[in-house]
Amino acid sequence: MQLNLMTIGMLAGGLGLFMLAVTMITDGLKTAAGHALRGMLAKSTRSPARGIVTGIGITAIVQSSAAVTVATIGFVNAGLLSMYQALGIVYGSNIGTTMTGWLVAIMGFNIKVETFALPLIGIGMLLSLTGGESRRKPLGLALAGFGLFFIGIDVLKEIFQGIAMAIDLQKITVDGIAGVFLFVGIGFLMTVLTQSSSAAIAITLTAATGGMLSLYAAAAMVIGANVGTTSTAAIAVIGATASAKRVAAAHVIFNFVTGMVALLTLPILFLIVKTTSDLFGLEEIPAVTLALFHTVFNILGVLIMWPMSSKLARFLEARFVTQEETEGRARYLDKTVAVSPMLALNALALELSRIASVTRRMALEALSADSKPGKRFKSDYMVVKKLSSAVAEFITHLEKGLLSGDVAEQLAKVLRAEQHLLACADQAMYVVKAQSELPRLDDEKLLIEISHYRVEVVSLISMANPDEKDFSIIECENQLQQVQNVYDDVKEVLLLAGAELRIPVENMIDILEQNSRVRRMARQMIKAMTLLNELNVVAEVQRPEKDNSELEKSS
Repeated sequence: MQLNLMTIGMLAGGLGLFMLAVTMITDGLKTAAGHALRGMLAKSTRSPARGIVTGIGITAIVQSSAAVTVATIGFVNAGLLSMYQALGIVYGSNIGTTMTGWLVAIMGFNIKVETFALPLIGIGMLLSLTGGESRRKPLGLALAGFGLFFIGIDVLKEIFQGIAMAIDLQKITVDGIAGVFLFVGIGFLMTVLTQSSSAAIAITLTAATGGMLSLYAAAAMVIGANVGTTSTAAIAVIGATASAKRVAAAHVIFNFVTGMVALLTLPILFLIVKTTSDLFGLEEIPAVTLALFHTVFNILGVLIMWPMSSKLARFLEARFVTQEETEGRARYLDKTVAVSPMLALNALALELSRIASVTRRMALEALSADSKPGKRFKSDYMVVKKLSSAVAEFITHLEKGLLSGDVAEQLAKVLRAEQHLLACADQAMYVVKAQSELPRLDDEKLLIEISHYRVEVVSLISMANPDEKDFSIIECENQLQQVQNVYDDVKEVLLLAGAELRIPVENMIDILEQNSRVRRMARQMIKAMTLLNELNVVAEVQRPEKDNSELEKSS
């Protein structure tokens, strides 16, 4: 019982280290990534061919296709790689991982790739601790995460390697297709248990060299190990973004297709292996033959999948689509409206209304006293940022043409409105973040005053919607003045409470600052809605039917 509990505890610790490593790699890359790194990655993965070479090189160095896949997931999460670019690295990593078999065949079976881990952690943490505000700090975090990844794999391997080695392969004498699939299953299981296809392949090559397995049985286990390595990517994307899931899916699809092709063409592949061995004068020992077999069928898989890369990328991009991606995609901005300034202004006004709807939803949720904002709150913030970027890029494209003074003036209003909405969303984020840190109040009078203040702000945010028929900018301005009056009253009550020591002065300052954030949030919303309302009037915006703030109504 004690042994079982210890095993479960070590398993939980290993998985915890693994997931922590993935988080550190992704977060570090997001922060450290700049234009230079983005450009370098874009250049080295501009085509699947370059991506394949990059994947082969990196995987051959770190000796782990799983680690390269996780790093690729981190780059895609950070927006440094597109799905199409990532495919090349996924293909290349599967060829690069065959280097393990060659090293085992040439140098023996005691390769410990985990020796990379401690230096990586040490160097990474040194960079992180001495990096200050520079990019060296997050880059060090990512590097340390990479080291922790190996430590996590090592812990899992220590737990399960005994189980994998305990399988008595000599007792398995199943022949024919059933036997082949059985050995594929064993290879798959060994990789899942050890979380390392390198370990499973090393065990397989050892067994084959020792005469415990036939070449066909060992080849089937190598195929199983190759497919089993996809479990690492599957674990890495638990709770991850849609982009990460797409990369993992690409890894799974490639390995399964490659495995099926290898199984169906097993005799042909061994003929190719024998011919290649004779051509290069390689020794006919099981370890060398199997290493060559592993390389040949992965290259064959790349040759099959490469022509389909574009279609596969489009297929994957249509999968795992999140609400954030759907809402964060510009609905009205395209090349067809860019040719006409008035059509462009109409489209921009409609897109601004979408941004306003999401921002309004964020502001109202930030002001909710009943519950903490859910997962959608952060998603809404990303939607606002994506749509704001789309608006700015669209206007930049428009400015390349010849625009009249009136149109340029309206475009300036669009940009100002977009910036006010983004500022409103930022303030909503600050309000939510500070809300959990605010002190608990027991003074009933203060609670009533603060509650009344928030009710007035909620009323203002709710009415600040030009899409509504009864919208009035004058009423909004009157309500904004009411918010200012109540804000002044609450401020006076709080200052008095602090002076009379009914609440600690530190708490009073925190609450005053929070109230100020709420007021700034409301002001930014009104400024944006004033500009949007003017734009709607000047551009005579035509709204599509049944487009009554769909984003705001959805929940």
